[in-house]
Amino acid sequence: MEFEINKRFGFLGDLAKMVIMGVSPSLIVTGEGGLGKSYSIKNALVDCGIEEYEYVFFKGYSTARGLYNSLYDNNGKVIVFDDCDSVLEDKVAINILKSALDSYDEREITWMSKMNKSDEYPNKFKFNGRIIFISNKKKSSLDQAVLSRSLVVDLSMSPEDKIERMSAIIDNVLPEYCREIKIEALNFLDSVKDKVSINMRMFIMVTKMAVNFPDRWEAMATYMVTNVE
Repeated sequence: MEFEINKRFGFLGDLAKMVIMGVSPSLIVTGEGGLGKSYSIKNALVDCGIEEYEYVFFKGYSTARGLYNSLYDNNGKVIVFDDCDSVLEDKVAINILKSALDSYDEREITWMSKMNKSDEYPNKFKFNGRIIFISNKKKSSLDQAVLSRSLVVDLSMSPEDKIERMSAIIDNVLPEYCREIKIEALNFLDSVKDKVSINMRMFIMVTKMAVNFPDRWEAMATYMVTNVE
């Protein structure tokens, strides 16, 4: 059964809270970037009253050893890997994640390669943190063993889904701008959604153009969005 996009975002918020509060150890969120996955996780952290020292965000490239060290350094916290897709493409990192994402209260993570004598990290440790993995990759491209160990929310969207999602949260984005201008920007994106890949960043860009250049923003926006890729 398919669920409409705003319902799936509702699931995301609730399932993220399950992980944040320790009910479940891990969550994987998949889907195209720029439409609110990270924002929803941050809101869930705030809603759960989690202090800043109780969670950490990692963003960007990581090696398998970097993943191992990060899990050790932040053991016991909510660890959010945001757009760290390189980890999901590394066989060694995937094996580490299999241990880290398991459903046991206490999981043992092991680094089997030889370590330097001066290395401050142990070659294994008990892990009791919670992990949320935010990925721009398609769910179908992820390792099945990793998926099976976690709660999973797939936020893949059609162009129509993207417009529907942006419409639902329009009042929360750029609250300093009037709603009428934001609706004009959204209607513009609706008119080009089948020609270019739209996202929230594009909506923000077009809205700012409409505010600052009210007499010529549409031509400018058309030029910008058709040259964005």
